Amino acid sequence: MNNLLKQLQTIWGQLGLNQRITILGAALAVVGGMAFLVHWSSQQDYALLYGRLDESEAAKVVSALEESNIQYQLRGGSIFVPRDKVHPTRMQLASKGIPKGEGVGFEIFDKSNFGISDFVQRANYVRALQGEIARTVAQVEAVESARVMIVLPESRLVVDEKKKATASVFVKVRGNAPLPTQTVSAIRFLVANAVEGLAASNVTVVDNLGNVLTDMIDESSTVGMTQTQLGIRKNLEQYLARKAEDMLNTVLGAGQAVVRVSAELNFDTLTKTEERYDPEGQVPRSTTINDENTDTMTATANGGAPGVDPGGGADTNSVAASPVNSNKTKKKVTTTQFEINKVTSNLVQNGGSISHLSAAVFVAARTEGVGAERRVVPRSPEELEKLRKIVQSALGVQSIEGRTDAVTLEEMPFNDQAVVEMTKQMQIDQKREFWWNLARNAAAPALAVVVLGLFWRSIKKAPDLDIPIGTPVGEGRGASGLYGGRSDRGGQVPTLTVEMLNQLIRENPQNMTHAIRTWMGKPKK
Repeated sequence: MNNLLKQLQTIWGQLGLNQRITILGAALAVVGGMAFLVHWSSQQDYALLYGRLDESEAAKVVSALEESNIQYQLRGGSIFVPRDKVHPTRMQLASKGIPKGEGVGFEIFDKSNFGISDFVQRANYVRALQGEIARTVAQVEAVESARVMIVLPESRLVVDEKKKATASVFVKVRGNAPLPTQTVSAIRFLVANAVEGLAASNVTVVDNLGNVLTDMIDESSTVGMTQTQLGIRKNLEQYLARKAEDMLNTVLGAGQAVVRVSAELNFDTLTKTEERYDPEGQVPRSTTINDENTDTMTATANGGAPGVDPGGGADTNSVAASPVNSNKTKKKVTTTQFEINKVTSNLVQNGGSISHLSAAVFVAARTEGVGAERRVVPRSPEELEKLRKIVQSALGVQSIEGRTDAVTLEEMPFNDQAVVEMTKQMQIDQKREFWWNLARNAAAPALAVVVLGLFWRSIKKAPDLDIPIGTPVGEGRGASGLYGGRSDRGGQVPTLTVEMLNQLIRENPQNMTHAIRTWMGKPKK
């Protein structure tokens, strides 16, 4: 081993300055490249632990991570830890109640305090309720943080109906963008349903820009229905326009047609009740028969009083009895009740029917040629009319009584300069990304090849010393310090090769003559 080290020292001593610098640079490059690759490959993959934390909560989480000796990275309001430690760390922090979120929640009642007054107990309840609601509101995607203030009426035996619960919600939105109306309504109903006796109309939402977001929402049913109607109309128009536009772009080419639809909807609700009777379908339900027999007796003018016996010892001057007339009458009445077929229809027609539909269609002008030879070839009126009828059929355009739909189709040249520039930029970005990925992936192998090539080249340039193994350092040179001089042992001249001669000439041109003479075996005069 010592002999090998001595030989390496000898070879190193025979190298020139440029060769030494090259070898050192190559060695440093190899070591640096290997260190970079080892460091890059040993880097841990970090994943999100908690995001959107305020400064106080982030400080608590960081302190807990440092106590547990867990590596972490801070990126704004987000904290990242190694991916394999995300779930264990969350469970560990959850056991400590970190993070708690903004404000104080119901954990305020975890510690029981004896002797606390009812007023303090009620105040703590309101604080806990405000904190819990604020934490929930802060989970909304567009909300960065939130604070909730609740005012509850005092509990008394006599309830004052004029005093009602109210709430105010302060939200800090992300990016200073206004919250959508739907989100504001969701926050209002969330707060109202979380507090007993609180109506949604008594909840006010204010953002960090000073805008009263609830002013945009009218609690009346009419305005609420109007918002719904506008949403239905917008969705219908977008659906019809997209359907016709996709069909035209499939036939004419991508980006060759633009369709816009305007629809008028009838949101009137109609309830209709109809009863129909069918005389032909009558069925006897019941039959009633009444028989009447009448027997009437009538006396003549000379007759006595009815009921007096003529031979009963009456006065001789009385009038003689007259005969009696008898009338008999028979009457039969038959009543039949029929069940008539009856149909009752209740028709409820919901709103949303189309009362008018119109569409505007632009078709890109047809072109032929490329570059300077590009020219516009207009379509014939028959072709445009055919396209218009196709759009009419796709949209369901009708021409009936009480409804006049219309479709207008025009052919015009499109301004596609922006699209062309965007396409070129996308191509440039794709090429740049491709070459960047290629260079990044090939950097390490290329660096290794270059370093090995430089090292091999420097080795090839090294002089071939014909020194037997075990020869002490310094032997093989003459007293003059040149190859070919007399050695210190017996004056023997070592073998001189062509490579050694070239090396001597490069190192010291003045030794050229001496080297040539030594090579030719002529002693110096």
